[in-house]
Amino acid sequence: RTIAEHAPAQAERFEVVPGYLNTATLGLPTRASLEALQRCITEWQAGTLYAPSFDADVDRCRTAYAALANTDPSRVAIASQASVVAGLVAGATPAGSIVLCAEGDFTSVLFPFLADTDITVRLVPLDSLIDSIGDDVDLVAVSAAQSSDGTLLDLGALADAADRAGARTFVDATQAGGWAEFDADRFDVTVCHGYKWLCSPRGAAFMTVGASADEWLRPRDAGWYAGDDPWASIYGSPLRLAPDARRFDVSPPWFSFAAAAPTLEMFAELGVATIGGHSVGLANEFRERVGLEPSNSAIVSVASDATDALRAAGIAHAPRDGRLRFSFFVYNTLADVEAAATIVNAER
Repeated sequence: RTIAEHAPAQAERFEVVPGYLNTATLGLPTRASLEALQRCITEWQAGTLYAPSFDADVDRCRTAYAALANTDPSRVAIASQASVVAGLVAGATPAGSIVLCAEGDFTSVLFPFLADTDITVRLVPLDSLIDSIGDDVDLVAVSAAQSSDGTLLDLGALADAADRAGARTFVDATQAGGWAEFDADRFDVTVCHGYKWLCSPRGAAFMTVGASADEWLRPRDAGWYAGDDPWASIYGSPLRLAPDARRFDVSPPWFSFAAAAPTLEMFAELGVATIGGHSVGLANEFRERVGLEPSNSAIVSVASDATDALRAAGIAHAPRDGRLRFSFFVYNTLADVEAAATIVNAER
């Protein structure tokens, strides 16, 4: 089945790129995003850009992302990069704390904590991470889905285990946001960069701040856009930050958020369940054809030497951790599955 069977209007909003199976590296833009970006460029060139007009784009993105993450817009802050948010959490982690992480996780999750010499990072295999959350663990920092192979963590079990142990949680949803069900409010802090599965330009990222984090997380990156009224917060004291998660806002890259807004709204309208059903369904069709067991992930990692043949056929994928990574999303069809599987099987 294709996404068009669920919502033809959404499918038609993308330019079809046959064989593009690399969303886990970079999502494709919608036509509406490209049009918004072109408007920005045209107005920039003409000298007619009006900076405050971008606030509406930021608000649209915040509201749409909140729907995708099952939270309230008041809990969503705009961010720039996953590692910056991880660094904010690391900086708020008391000296002497034990931070539990998964071996081989994406370094934007690991490095900010490893770089802090006042805390201890305990690395364990991903499949034993939840069972390793004991009373001595102060914080768990992990990706919702692994970048290398798409392994999806049981986020409900993670939240339950952390609650029992009294541990804080930081979850990077960059490789899961948009296609995997995700209840951001179960965690202290989450981040999701939008340039992959949210099909947005780099620089449009989102942070959620749970009620429990209000007590210990500080807006160390606060600037004028974190103000209660940003355009009245440009100069001077006193400190006058927004009362909700907007106090963690960074100054937005305007063009990125203008381009992200229509796509995020489209995804929020379509719903994560429909997007995930299509994406994971195609991934499992591919798995079956190359002899793998079904999974709950839209990302498939295959041991294969077919890189050259795949590239020659115009099938976009990514070599990762000694294997080939394929990712399936809303603009993919069974034709993409069949083309990639045929080449992988032929090269064995």
